Amino acid sequence: MSGFMRGVRANVPLLPSVVAYAAVLGVLAAQKSIAWVDMMALNVLMFAGSAQFVLVDMWNAPLPVLEMILAVLVVNLRYALIGASLKDLFAGQGLLKRLGIMHFVADENWAMTMVAARKGEGDVFHLLGGGLLLMLFWSIGTMAGMFFGGLIPDPKMLALDFAFTAVFSALAVSLWQGRQDVLPWLVAISASVLTEHFVPGKWYILVGGILGAVCAAFGPEVVPAAEGEGKA
Repeated sequence: MSGFMRGVRANVPLLPSVVAYAAVLGVLAAQKSIAWVDMMALNVLMFAGSAQFVLVDMWNAPLPVLEMILAVLVVNLRYALIGASLKDLFAGQGLLKRLGIMHFVADENWAMTMVAARKGEGDVFHLLGGGLLLMLFWSIGTMAGMFFGGLIPDPKMLALDFAFTAVFSALAVSLWQGRQDVLPWLVAISASVLTEHFVPGKWYILVGGILGAVCAAFGPEVVPAAEGEGKA
């Protein structure tokens, strides 16, 4: 099976939650009277769920264009960290190819590709296959939310807004490697919570990601116990 198809197949189980999460965005967009053409343009040209939620939330006439741009940049700065984590996968690839594939990187297909890479099965085509699949179903979900969202007066009543959190929590568990992850994860979580509490905006995403990555890179190395150690 090609890397592209492995990427598609790996992300199929995530599609129900992706569609549900996207439908919530579609409902919110419809409530803001955003045209479906504009929403589809955001899906294709931006393809960043968290940033699109921020953008839709700020969509009020007259549009605060500068504030919107800054907010989206802050939310999407985490892709600098994601791109750095894909350095080995992109080795030998040209700049245009890297940029093109990075456009289709979402949290979900990135996580699935990283899991596959640890098994020796991940490559850039795995990343691309998952990304294209997610973009397609993300677009289907947002359009469904826009056109049929009137049937759901309050999506939060059905906890649809929790879909993304649930999916990413499950993906995070699959990335857990053992004791060496304890300190970086604690640092990232603590930094994110404190930043979200004291600093307005979406800076907690960037702060948590950077401090967690720095801790993982420069923190104390956890040496696994030797096989059989501690046994009688």
